[in-house]
Amino acid sequence: MTGMDEIAPLSARSVMLSLLLGSHPDRMSAAELIRAGEHFGIPAATVRVALTRAVAAGDLRRDPATEAGQSAGYALGERLAARQRRQDEAVLDAETAWKGAWEMAVVVVTGRTGAERAALREQLASYRLAELREGVWTRPANLRRPRGYADETVLGTFTATPDEDPAALAARLWDLTTWAREGRRLLRRLERTTAPAPRLAVAAHVVRHLAADPLLPAALLPADWPAGAMRTAYAAYQDELRELAISSSR
Repeated sequence: MTGMDEIAPLSARSVMLSLLLGSHPDRMSAAELIRAGEHFGIPAATVRVALTRAVAAGDLRRDPATEAGQSAGYALGERLAARQRRQDEAVLDAETAWKGAWEMAVVVVTGRTGAERAALREQLASYRLAELREGVWTRPANLRRPRGYADETVLGTFTATPDEDPAALAARLWDLTTWAREGRRLLRRLERTTAPAPRLAVAAHVVRHLAADPLLPAALLPADWPAGAMRTAYAAYQDELRELAISSSR
């Protein structure tokens, strides 16, 4: 977890990426990004260099004009477009009624490479599953999202109900106390930070922290779980970024 005194201002490149990650649609012209950069104290020349490097790295792509009179701009590359979708899912309320069942995914194929194992772990974690033991992943079946991991041929998937207390199981699988403590600290920091560049840096940490929210049923969470307040605060900050994008386009 990131300590509150360790949040450093974002680089020019990270500012540009954050602006586009928070923009819907994820497209801004060079002029808009330069004007937005001024809001964060970034010189125009530095913005141009950051954009060029982001395109070279595949984080951004040049987006041609799509309407008459519209200038070419920049949009998120494939990897960051997927990250934006995950961020949006983290901010939205994705929970549905929970009846006590748990999703389970079990690795049933041996002989995989280290890279294949790492990729599967990353995929399962992105679906908010936690590893109960090596090759066995689970979580409460309380999310509306499709179980895309079920298409993996190396997995057997099940719906199960644990015999042990589900709250105790959740506490073993996720460090809920530490997550909540850091979430409350980030929320307080966002509330009291007003300068544009530091506020953007804190907001970036908020949304990354939300991406690690296990999205458990309320019955399995500690009291005073801060995720809802964090989602509300980050949604309000996204409104700030949208207003900035609109004003930069004028």
